[in-house]
Amino acid sequence: MDLTLDLGSMAISMNDDEHYDVIVIGGGPAGATAAIYTARADLKTLVIDKGLTAGALGITAKIVNYPGVVGVVSGAELLERMRSQAESFGARFVQDRVQAVDLLPEVKTIYASGGTYTARAVIIATGSMGRGQRVRGEDRLLGRGVSYCATCDAAFFRGQDVAVVGNSDEAVEEALFLTKFVRHLHLFSPALELKVPPALEEEIRARPNVTLYMGTSLREVIGSEKVEAVRVARRGQPEEVIPVSGAFIYLQGGRPVTDFLEGQLSISEKGCLLVDREYQTTVPGVYAVGDVLCDHVKQAVVAAAEGAVAGMAVEKHLHNRKQLAVDWSK
Repeated sequence: MDLTLDLGSMAISMNDDEHYDVIVIGGGPAGATAAIYTARADLKTLVIDKGLTAGALGITAKIVNYPGVVGVVSGAELLERMRSQAESFGARFVQDRVQAVDLLPEVKTIYASGGTYTARAVIIATGSMGRGQRVRGEDRLLGRGVSYCATCDAAFFRGQDVAVVGNSDEAVEEALFLTKFVRHLHLFSPALELKVPPALEEEIRARPNVTLYMGTSLREVIGSEKVEAVRVARRGQPEEVIPVSGAFIYLQGGRPVTDFLEGQLSISEKGCLLVDREYQTTVPGVYAVGDVLCDHVKQAVVAAAEGAVAGMAVEKHLHNRKQLAVDWSK
């Protein structure tokens, strides 16, 4: 079913299956909790997330201080419970990478690798695992063999050798996708273990055209006009140069993940999004919660609380009920 919304002089045509009341970008504790509240309020909710271990909570091995959860639980298990609860109320989760957004119109558009989605409200919960410092050669060869999206660029490397760097759900999922196209794939994990569910690790290890390198760091992407090789260092061994035609990099850092916003929202000097008391940004209908905020205390329970407030604020916004007045100059 196709819908056409007339917003003043602008008509927007959209597919009803991909149009939502609210889209949450990021499925960590803030995003998952926001989805619980919006879905429970009968708002059609979509959560776009890069993977269970793409964020800080998902890679946490032990949690003992989350309210109501007695004993030790892993971050991934806690997130699974939150997501299952949101899904029980009707929220939909998709694993995808958001490439760009158009947040300024009344109807917001989210451009992801796997499709385009629209919504009346957006909650940004992308966390602070973004990378600030790149390895040598990475920026210079971006788009010439360096990529951050296998689903976008895999076909360009058909029958060639490539490198994938990372040990998260996202890295392994992207590597599995690449194995359908490439001749051989070198998967470099900075840690001594893959931080993914056992079934996912078993699947990547079973692929005949994959070589795993554990405890291996990427030091340089080599090439003049295009990627020709990667320089890596394994613990306790000399650096090694491995010839490849492509380098797909899925490393995590400690900066707020806001690159996909392309300057549409106000950001502090520290690179964090500015919000009011209900976590609405400077653009009406767009909210931000969790580690993407500067003053946020980095605890799962705090992120969840912010998600709850934002979820309720979205419901008020979409039903045209009164919002808190804010002086943005303060």
